[in-house]
Amino acid sequence: MSTAAIVLAAGAGTRFRGDTHKLRAPFRGLTVVQHALGAVIEADFAEVYVVTGAVELRDLIPDGVVVVENHSWELGQATSLRAGVYIAENDGHDAVVVGLGDQPLVGSAPWRAVADAEGDLVTAVFRGRRSPPVKLGASLWPLLPTSGDAGARLLMQMRPELVTAVSCEGDPVDFDTAESLEAWSRQAR
Repeated sequence: MSTAAIVLAAGAGTRFRGDTHKLRAPFRGLTVVQHALGAVIEADFAEVYVVTGAVELRDLIPDGVVVVENHSWELGQATSLRAGVYIAENDGHDAVVVGLGDQPLVGSAPWRAVADAEGDLVTAVFRGRRSPPVKLGASLWPLLPTSGDAGARLLMQMRPELVTAVSCEGDPVDFDTAESLEAWSRQAR
């Protein structure tokens, strides 16, 4: 079975209100998105895709990571998920593990644990709370929403009997505001 990773990084990040887009914001020596991509690369997937849209990120994306441009990013996160899944399907993958570009504190271990778990719908659980990354087997791809800001979460609500939860270490915080990024930047690593 071939499993690819998809990092969703297409949104506008309108709540951030910092000096730059939140994915480009500096955090502990790198940018937010570079931390997320580094964890995914370290998890050793068959292929890594990053879905972009609202902001140019190519200068921050390492060689070997496939950039998928979502020209419909304004229609919600579901369109980014669909764009990534479409490319993964065309490239012959059987499953994808999907995560967010604004979660720099989710390391490689959760990505790998979710990928290795049995099942077609697997989610990471951090301190009792579900959060990306989420594995989606090919059999579920036709059920994904086509618009809006709910992707795998909606699928988990529709088909709870399929969900496998994997307890993971790390912190799934995503930085929606410049203040939250600043507060986490000051905390010990």
